[in-house]
Amino acid sequence: MDLSTLLAQYGYWILAAGCLLEGETVLLLAGFAAHRGQLDIVWVWVIATACGFLGDTFFFWLGRRHGAQVLARWPALAAHTERLHAWTARFHQWTIVGLRFAYGLRIAGPVVFGMSPIPAWRFQLFNALGAVLWASVIIGLGWFFGHAAEWLLGEIRHLEGWLLLGLAVAGVAFWAYRRTRERAPRHAPPPPPAAG
Repeated sequence: MDLSTLLAQYGYWILAAGCLLEGETVLLLAGFAAHRGQLDIVWVWVIATACGFLGDTFFFWLGRRHGAQVLARWPALAAHTERLHAWTARFHQWTIVGLRFAYGLRIAGPVVFGMSPIPAWRFQLFNALGAVLWASVIIGLGWFFGHAAEWLLGEIRHLEGWLLLGLAVAGVAFWAYRRTRERAPRHAPPPPPAAG
């Protein structure tokens, strides 16, 4: 089975699953595939927007109903709560929109918002705006990458598999790097020297 057939058969399902979680890499690949004509860009945008919105909605309600248990179960999420509470207290509307672009906070953010006094309707309004912007920007980057690669390399159909593979490997490497940094123990600064 070649790459075009694989994308045609499973591309939208893979896109939907990726966008329910932290799906930037999948969405970049989908934008690139849309530029190559292997996926329909309108459907890529609709699926990415809808699944991005639904994923954050799920985690918002999870936080609203079981936030304390979620943070106790996953300390990596809990590590972000203090910073997120500070942001939400001052700029909660734009934090809702912006967290979608903050890698590593896509799940923690909605959980913390669910634990806050922000009304659900307000979260959903800015969540929808964030999903539209996020899908448009990331798909655009993937599309632009395809356009730039084609311009630089000429007709790249014989290289598209390698380009997609390179994007996927880079995305997985970046994800693994971020996860490793998040799980690394944070060392406390050394105590000051004793006086006198």
